[in-house]
Amino acid sequence: MYVCSCFGVTEAQVKQHAEDGACTPRQIASACKAGTDCGGCVRRIQALLGRGACPRRELIDRHAPALDRLDDAA
Repeated sequence: MYVCSCFGVTEAQVKQHAEDGACTPRQIASACKAGTDCGGCVRRIQALLGRGACPRRELIDRHAPALDRLDDAA
């Protein structure tokens, strides 16, 4: 099923980019241009990514020590 008709990006392609490390719609856009023309697919991309799709997001949710040190430095 197509997610982005402007660039012909499929749901499977978005999921593959997510598995490869793209955690946000902006990162998906960098990988395949989806969401950069009319923007009509951005919400669908967000839905496909979901809340827990990104390993880095899980670190943030757990307040990993490395991230805490960055917060303290700011």
